[in-house]
Amino acid sequence: MPTSFNQSVIEEFRARQGKVGGPFEGSDLLLLTTTGAVSSTAHTTPLGYVRHGSALLVVGSNLGAARHPDWYHNLLAHPEVRVELGADTFEALAVPAEGTRREELFAEVLRVAPGYGDYQDRTARPLPVVVLEPAEPEGWQAPGEVTTLAGKLLEVHTWLRAQLRHVSAETEAHFAARASHAGPGEPPAPGLGLQIRQRCLAFCRSLEFHHTSEDAHLFPGIAVHHPHLAGTFERLREEHRTVARIQGELVALLGDVAIAEPERFRAELARMTDELTAHLDHEEETLLPLLAEVPWPPAAPPAGD
Repeated sequence: MPTSFNQSVIEEFRARQGKVGGPFEGSDLLLLTTTGAVSSTAHTTPLGYVRHGSALLVVGSNLGAARHPDWYHNLLAHPEVRVELGADTFEALAVPAEGTRREELFAEVLRVAPGYGDYQDRTARPLPVVVLEPAEPEGWQAPGEVTTLAGKLLEVHTWLRAQLRHVSAETEAHFAARASHAGPGEPPAPGLGLQIRQRCLAFCRSLEFHHTSEDAHLFPGIAVHHPHLAGTFERLREEHRTVARIQGELVALLGDVAIAEPERFRAELARMTDELTAHLDHEEETLLPLLAEVPWPPAAPPAGD
């Protein structure tokens, strides 16, 4: 769809809380915001969707063109997406379905919206079916109201630990399923699936953002009031650099759609778990007492400052 047409649909969607007229009147429509694979800028696209249980499914039809749509390439590079549905906006993890699951979900899409069959008939490429999943790891529960910077730091650390446990559990389940397979049917593919890839890539992006923010803002801010902790902050930064090197190895292994070298990925993930867990424990022991009296969120500066 031309950019100008897309923009008019987006503006109408937001102005009318998800309701649009014209060719989309009465359709199930959402807005998907992805991060550009090359530009790293935000791109919003109106898309039809199909509900499947608690999941939302979107299809990379590109009107039956030979090439996947740009938003699909974007979410492979940056799995974290923003979804606008009616008056609600939420973060999600975008996971393309694979193999038998893709076939089952596409059949469900065709049952609800048979027009996608026409798009599939126009192209030799299988149309991607993307599941928009909760961005939070399974079983995650946010703590209660956070009122101090110590609480906020602990909330972020708890989320990172939960994400890492989720990826590790899915990885181990994959290896266990291959080891125990006795037929009938084919065993799980040797390579690790897109579910693991997308979740791990999202974790790596979040971890990088968190540590970069600490190095640039949190540590210097505390150091102003506690200059005697200069050695402590240097050690924490060195731990960040160690974790970043492992993170770089993981991201390199996630470069292709199929995770390269599954056994190596498994080993690097285990190394990440050991290093990051030790780092988070040390950081909490050092910083939480210092941040326990700092209010969160920070107070707004006086008007005119």
